[in-house]
Amino acid sequence: MARNEQLIRQHKIMQLLEASRYGRTLEELRDELVRDLGLTNLHERTVRRDIEALTAAGLDIRNDTLERGKVYMLGRVERGIHKISVSSTELIALSIGRELLFPLLGTQYWQGIETFWSKLHESVPEGVWDHFQKYRKSIHVIGTLGKTYEKHEGMLRTINRAIAEHRVLEVQYKPTGKFESIREIEPYGLAVYQSSIYVVAAAAEVMDPADRLRHWKLDRFTRATALDKWFKPDPNVDLTEHLSRSIGIFSGDSPVMVRIRLGESAAAWVREDPWHPDQSLEPIQDESSPAEHRGFILTVPASHPRELLPKVLSLGADAEVLTPESFRSVVADAVKKLATRYQ
Repeated sequence: MARNEQLIRQHKIMQLLEASRYGRTLEELRDELVRDLGLTNLHERTVRRDIEALTAAGLDIRNDTLERGKVYMLGRVERGIHKISVSSTELIALSIGRELLFPLLGTQYWQGIETFWSKLHESVPEGVWDHFQKYRKSIHVIGTLGKTYEKHEGMLRTINRAIAEHRVLEVQYKPTGKFESIREIEPYGLAVYQSSIYVVAAAAEVMDPADRLRHWKLDRFTRATALDKWFKPDPNVDLTEHLSRSIGIFSGDSPVMVRIRLGESAAAWVREDPWHPDQSLEPIQDESSPAEHRGFILTVPASHPRELLPKVLSLGADAEVLTPESFRSVVADAVKKLATRYQ
């Protein structure tokens, strides 16, 4: 049994009570815990002990006797009924963030976003809300993909439970253009990249620590089951550091520094919309070189040629990958095929 199972269970109880206006009985809490956490069984005594532990920790959990029995509910402060001080400018900023996170619609994350947004609406004075609505019409969020993860809601619950409990996941995974396979993975966390959710997990069958961590796109999961197998997380894995090493979502603990020659126009685009926080853009100082070889050298980390290819091609003839040769050859091959097709 996972050591933090009790902590996960108690956190879920808090969520259930937060979402309940009229409270929950022990039986109702137990049934919802069994369903949401994928448990095989759970005794009401265990739920009662969890509530007592939360109360001892300072949470204001009250009880009352109604027709359906003894119910437990959160006090006013814990239910978030207190007023929230927020300005119309802050509301605009939050509403933009809410629209950018639209792909999370249907997940437990979106539920949290919506309940918080409702609390804000109920808490701020009408004058502030009217001011917000008036000025919000002048700002539009576009470019987000019209997809959501509603159909993955149950799967996400399973994945989150496996992450929290360090359980091995058995997944049915179908990469684009390849056959579906059943894999065992050790999940560490989730990443949201360009409107898509990825599971950052180690491939169970890979032994090399430098090559174990992969990024699995949630869209390609057809099934996910939390097994009764636990793994010991690698203490050297830092997801924040891991995900910052490359310009895209491709995995890799050892990204390479790619050098790209850019013309004036391409360099201006890359200055406006940087590819990576650690990129550098230096002018070519050699005045004796041909004009077409002058400009700037962009140096940027990348884990795989495929994450660089669309960015380079979008700049057309104003960009040329110089090194490493493996990246240059991938771009060159794509250009040759395009030239043949557009003859």
